[in-house]
Order: sequence, then C-alpha cells, then structure tokens
Amino acid sequence: MKFDDYIIAEGIKKSLAKQGFKKPTDIQFKSIPSILKGEDVLAIAQTGTGKTAAFAIPIIHKIHIKKLIKQSNGVKCLVMAPTHELAQQIDKVFRDLSKHTKVSSYCIHGGVDRDSQQLKIEDGVDIIIATPGRLFDLAKRQILDLRNIEILVLDEADHMLDLGFIEDIKELMRFIPKDRQTLFFSATINDAIKRLAYDMVDNPIRIELSPKDPVSKNIEHAVAFIEMDDKRFFLANYIANHPAQKLLVFVRTKVRAERVKNALEREGVESITIHGDKLQAEREEAMRAFRQGDSLVLIATDISARGIDIPDVECVINYDLPESSEHYVHRVGRTGRGMNKGQAISFCSQEERPLLEELDKNLGKPIMRIELTKGEYALTIEAQKEALKTDWQSLLEEEEKRDKKKRKKKK
Repeated sequence: MKFDDYIIAEGIKKSLAKQGFKKPTDIQFKSIPSILKGEDVLAIAQTGTGKTAAFAIPIIHKIHIKKLIKQSNGVKCLVMAPTHELAQQIDKVFRDLSKHTKVSSYCIHGGVDRDSQQLKIEDGVDIIIATPGRLFDLAKRQILDLRNIEILVLDEADHMLDLGFIEDIKELMRFIPKDRQTLFFSATINDAIKRLAYDMVDNPIRIELSPKDPVSKNIEHAVAFIEMDDKRFFLANYIANHPAQKLLVFVRTKVRAERVKNALEREGVESITIHGDKLQAEREEAMRAFRQGDSLVLIATDISARGIDIPDVECVINYDLPESSEHYVHRVGRTGRGMNKGQAISFCSQEERPLLEELDKNLGKPIMRIELTKGEYALTIEAQKEALKTDWQSLLEEEEKRDKKKRKKKK
C-alpha cells in the first residue's frame, strides 16, 4: 500500500512526496487507520521506524478536515515529549507534513522566554508539542487552555510515565477533557507502565512490532571488556581509526559527560557534549554542529538524546553501560535508522559485568564479545600514550619555531 492510496488530505500527500516518502513503514501501516478511526492506541516499535509520522499524519488530517468544515478555536492536540530536543524534532515533523494544510503546530519548552510563547499561543495554534515543565507552568497560569484538547499523545511513553513524570501526567489530566483520544508511542515499555497506560485510556488498540527483538537488525552489536580508567584510551583509539565517522558516545551522568570530553581533549580529540546542565542555546548549538557534521563526536546522557533523530550516526559507543535494557535499546537506536546500517560498541569494566549479564538476559541473547588479548590491550594504551606524547612534542616544536621567528624579527 502506498501513501497515495490513503484517504488523507492531498496537502499531506504532497508533503510526503516532496520528502520522498512513498510507502508507510510497518508502524505507520498499523497505526494510521486506528488513529483515523479515533481509537486509543498503545504502539511499541523499534527506534528509527517512523513512529512520529505514524501519529502526525492522521492527526494533521483529522484537524485539517475539521477546519475545512468549520472554524476551529483553541488547541486540539497536545503532544508530550520528555526532552527539549525531542519536542523540537517532533514539531519539525508536524510542520513539514502540514505545510500544505490549514494546520499549525508550535513547540513549547523551558529555557526560552515565556512571554514570546504566550504571544504565539494567543495568536492561535492547533497542535502543541511540549515538555512537562513549561507545559504545566503555562496551564496552571491559565495561559494555555487545554479544555478543547481532542487528542493527547505521549511520545517516548515509557519515559513519560516513569517515576519522574507520572505525578505530572496525573495532574495534567485535570486540565484535559476525559472524552479524548489518547496515543502512546515508544520503543520499549514494561508491564507496570502498560497497566498504567491502559488505566488512562478506553480499550486501547495495542500495536506491537518485534517485541522480542526490540533492536533493529540493521545494527551490529559488540562489547569489549575494558577497565574504567582505560576507556578513554580505547575511545580515542577508535576515533583515530575512524576519523570521518559520526560518533555518538553515551555516558551515565552529566558529570561523566564533561569528564570524558576533557579526557578526550587530553588525548588530542575534539568533541561536544549535551546534557541537562547545558543552557538551551548550548544544547541547540551542539545538536546543530553534530547534525551538520561540524563536530563528529557527541557525548550525551540518556535523557538528553532520548528519541532524537540524528542523520547518519554510523556508530554508537556505550562508554558506560546503561542501567537497563530499555536505555540500551534507545541508545543504540540512534544508529541503523531506516534502511541504514549501524554499529553499537559497548565498553564493559569489571564492575559493570552484572549490568552486562542483565542486558544479555533482557535482550534475549548475548551481545557479541570482542576478545582482546593482553598484548592487544596493552598495545592500544601504549599507542595512544605515544600519540599524545607526539602531539605535545609537535606543539612544543611549533611554539619554539614561532619564538625563533619573533626573535629574528626583533633583530
């Protein structure tokens, strides 16, 4: 089935064609008809399978058709996302797909001026894409009226309904009509969260693709046993051997992100970081630089890179092993997206081995081990130390040459 065969607005078909999309992905094929019918949906699918378009296409169509029939006032759809970057990414999908329709969308999140957001809301918008903090702030101040919401979407639903957001989600329900369509989309979701999701909707249609193999088959996985203090040498070595590769490095905490960046700098490797302690402008600049290839190494925490679609990430390195298989799925899902191939390499220290055992168990099969001999291990470290020493010597030699030139000029 092709998008041309769907009963959706011609403007959406025009936008899809311009972007080169002819046929729906599996998650789109299964989700779009149910959403168009007004059914509640709980969809679980691998990352990189087009989940955002799976709900954006039918939502835009439904709102567009209503606006053709009668004047529509107020926000009709609310999409919630856990991070600024993901909210902005979802908004871009909506804007790109609705370009030739009567539907407008707007993204609100913290870190930017609230007054400008208020003015935009007052001007009128059909779809709001928001992160929890700023959303609840605007709703409680009665700046954002959610009484006309007809569709509620929770993207990255497992995270949105996790402990950090569950109370906020329950509080939000006070502002939104009970008679609404509710959509949950995620790459992973556990039994407890499934029960919670089912409590919030009426008879949801569950759409689950490859639940026993949540990781894309386009990704090659491997793990190497490397001690914590040696990881920087192996990371620098990998980068040196793949200088043109776009690389996403995951660490467990914000502090670790900066430490790894500093460690790479000492090894002569440039990188950028993205995490919750960064200002919004810094986060946007980091994403821009990485997307456009101005910087090829991005060091990120789980929350900051959750769900975001970064083109042409050829390899993901788990510098620190994730604390859960869900985090692993989301991390490695940043590569091997769509039809592209990708690699995922994990560094596992002695103290992280219990985490690896848990990962193997939850993923259903062990991650392939990279066997390093003692000689290979030692050689990698020595090679990086030697390279670093050479770099410093080169810098000193260049500095001496500059000093000599200055002295000659003075004479």
